[in-house]
Amino acid sequence: MDYVNPSELVDNLSEAGKNKTELKLLKILIKGILSGAFLGYATTLAYTGATQTGWDIIGALIFPTGFVMVLLLNLELVTSSFALIPLAVMRKKAAMLPMFRNFLWGFTGNLLGSLLYAFMFVIYITKYGHVDISTSLLAQKIIAVAEGKTLVYKELGGDGYIVMFVKALLCNWMVTMGAVMAFTSKSTIGKIAAIWLPIFIFFAHGYEHAVVNMFVIPTGMMLGADISFSDWWVWNQIVVTIGNLTAGVIFTAFPLYYITKK
Repeated sequence: MDYVNPSELVDNLSEAGKNKTELKLLKILIKGILSGAFLGYATTLAYTGATQTGWDIIGALIFPTGFVMVLLLNLELVTSSFALIPLAVMRKKAAMLPMFRNFLWGFTGNLLGSLLYAFMFVIYITKYGHVDISTSLLAQKIIAVAEGKTLVYKELGGDGYIVMFVKALLCNWMVTMGAVMAFTSKSTIGKIAAIWLPIFIFFAHGYEHAVVNMFVIPTGMMLGADISFSDWWVWNQIVVTIGNLTAGVIFTAFPLYYITKK
């Protein structure tokens, strides 16, 4: 049978979380770099589809391609690890210190990969500075999204932090479910279909994902968005990362642990 029942599913998830804590630092870093770059690719592809058709929902349908690549290749995406490793810790298969070690280096790898792709993408989209990006719908889309992910929250002040945090919770509830769904099938096509559903849901809603933002916001800055380094981190990256972690533990890891607890 292709389908994996919930009890076996959670066993496999916690084992995967344990394995993540046992990876060598360099492997975490390299796998994290690949994940960050692949999600950058998926983001620009999604925005290309959205700008060419005028339908943002088309971009949302396209975006899960990046997550499929990451999950099928068993790479390191810190936002997925925010559920898998805590689940392993709850089941006493992993310890807290190795968990935070994975989070730190996975986050670093994701950031480096996102910035690497951002730098190369900006060279491409601007023809290395020889093109007026005001005529590029794709470049303007990225700038608008980047400013919407920072300056809009900044204008709201304290309320902006609440909105941002809630959107980060809603996002990673679905992202971690995407990682979970990858384990519900033993076939490649089954995994792809299962992953696609929750990732499509989060992207279509425009929620806040820490790793996607590692690409979108600095790319917008490179393209001329009116965003400072502190705007990026204070009005998005830090709060969104905390929100993503909270959702992974509370909304995914703990419920799965509890309902399968013997």
